[in-house]
Order: sequence, then structure tokens, then C-alpha cells
Amino acid sequence: MSAERGAANNTLDAYERDLLVYGNFLDKAGSKFSAVEPPVVQRHLEQLVNSGMSASTQARHLSAIRQFHKFLFAEGVRTDDPCTSIDAPKLGRPLPKVLSVDDVDQLIMQAQAEASAEDQSQARQIRTARLHCLLELIYATGMRVSELVSLPVSSAHVSGRFLSIIGKGNKERIVPLTEKSKTAVQTYVSVRKSTEGLKASRFLFPASSKEGHFTRQAFARDLKDLAIRAKIDPGRISPHVMRHAFASHLLQNGADLRAVQQLLGHADISTTQIYTHVLDERLKQLVAEHHPMAKK
Repeated sequence: MSAERGAANNTLDAYERDLLVYGNFLDKAGSKFSAVEPPVVQRHLEQLVNSGMSASTQARHLSAIRQFHKFLFAEGVRTDDPCTSIDAPKLGRPLPKVLSVDDVDQLIMQAQAEASAEDQSQARQIRTARLHCLLELIYATGMRVSELVSLPVSSAHVSGRFLSIIGKGNKERIVPLTEKSKTAVQTYVSVRKSTEGLKASRFLFPASSKEGHFTRQAFARDLKDLAIRAKIDPGRISPHVMRHAFASHLLQNGADLRAVQQLLGHADISTTQIYTHVLDERLKQLVAEHHPMAKK
């Protein structure tokens, strides 16, 4: 998965957990990876259903198991694949949460005001400048949060109008930067340079985590806290929602779907098309609320 498919660390961690659960089930069932039959795999999936696991997580479990058995078949460990006759759970496709432009403006203004406040301690100054920088970058580029928090320090050289991102499968893409995001990066970098212990890190957003950089969980926590201070419902806010906002606001203002697909780093345009459904739903709601004949 890592060497041949360039899978992200989060994917590798999730598949490892899924296969450990599967392996424990086979141990209790008295079976082995090399000899398990389709009915036993099906029983494992039924157990996941009965445990209350969501359809999307069940689908990921099955994907991990399928790819593992394909590997065993390709390597000659097995002469068959026990997963070929097993169907994946049907998934609904919920519409992504989307913030209005006003909501995003309010959130960014709060982050900017906190980063610009005077008489801050050095520790608070680095926290507020970092949060403002992260927020400006994710809304300006639509990066995945994992791509954002793991940016190398070389990304700080934002004299140009574009930023190079290494995304899923180690694929590189170029995204444009706004003037506001460039200014936020420059301000953060100046604070970072004056903070001992951060200068030597190869990451733009270093931290004392296992990965060596600020984590997506920590960013999500800080973003929700910021939303509370900005008087926005924190339940509506997450790094991924900011990515959704980037895409939907572009389409709302006439951007081409293919261009948005490229900016988001989606391999399949059908993934990007979910945002057109968001716009359709908002148009329906607009008509329902404001058309004089809608309620008659």
C-alpha cells in the first residue's frame, strides 16, 4: 500500500487497525488468512453491522480485507480470493456541510484580530499567528488538512502566486495563493523564526507530536475554539468543512467544475460533483423561501 500505491499514513493506519480486527475475528473462529472461506468473511462483516458500525466504516473494512486477499492471491499464498462474491454495504451520500461567505469572513476576522493583538506572550503569539495562517491557507487553497499541517518549511517562500502540494498517492498539484494568505504566512514565519525550538524543524508547523508537525486533531480543536469566540456554532466547523467552503464558494461564483477538481486533487470528477448538489439544494431552498407561489 505504501510503496506501490503511495497510500497516505492515515489510510495505512486505518487499514492496519481493520486487518487487526479481522485477524482477531479469524483467531476466534478457528480460521486463518490462508484458508478462510467466504461465509466466514461474511460473518465478520455481519458482526461489524451488529456492532453499530457505520456503512462507510464497514466499506473501509471490506476494502482493507479485499486488498489484503488480492495481495495473498498475487503472491501465491492462496489460489483463490474469498472476497469476490461479497458485496460492499450500500452507502448514502450525505451533502457536505457548507459555511456561508459571511461565516468564513467572520471566522478569519476573529483569527486575524487575535493574531494582531498586542502584549501577547511569545507562546500565545505563535499559537494565534499559526491558527490565522492555517485558516487563511486552507480557505485559499482547499488543501486537505493532512496536506496542510505537514507542509515543509520550504513552503514559506511564498513570493510567487502559487504553492506546490504533494497530495494523495504522492501526486503533485499547484494551487494559487491569495494576497491575504501570503501575508498570513509571512507574519507567521517571522514569529516562528523568533521562537526557539521551532527554527530547526523541516515542517512549517512544527510540534512535539509523533509526526513532528502540528496534528490535524489539534487544528480541528483550535478551529472549534475559534468558532466559539467568533460566535459561530462549533458543530458546523472543522478543517474539512473549510475545504468544502473553498470548493462550494468557487462554484457559486462561476468556477469551472474541472478546475475545482484539479485544485482539490480529486482523482475522479464524480467526487467533485457533490458540490453541485449542494448548490442545487441551496437554490431549491431559496425558491421555497422566497417565491410567492411556493407555499400555495
